[in-house]
Amino acid sequence: MSTSESVSGTPDEISATETIPELVERHLWAARIAEHGRSAQLLIHDGVLRQSIIAVTSGTRLHEHNAPHAASLQVLSGRIALTGQDEVREIVAGELEPITHVRHGIEALEDSVFLLTAVTSLPEDLRAP
Repeated sequence: MSTSESVSGTPDEISATETIPELVERHLWAARIAEHGRSAQLLIHDGVLRQSIIAVTSGTRLHEHNAPHAASLQVLSGRIALTGQDEVREIVAGELEPITHVRHGIEALEDSVFLLTAVTSLPEDLRAP
């Protein structure tokens, strides 16, 4: 893994030897003691690529927001609901789901941790004229 940047209210940076299961445990713990029931950390920031680990406690909602240019969500533990355009998709641990280009939100159906991979912008040569 590359160096990390903290996202507000999250545990300290990851170490080069920290494993995904260790990150899951640490962020679940942090989410459980956090006032808003969540913990997040940017793990990889390479050009337009962003990869973050996000932990949310049961019942916590990430309100509807715009989707990035391209994104996927992989649930590492727990179970979440991905909502958007009158649709709700339940995603459980081990599943990988693309995030379509519509506004969407997330609700934790139980204490959960997921990996969000996103492309935040497009290079000039790929943009529409």
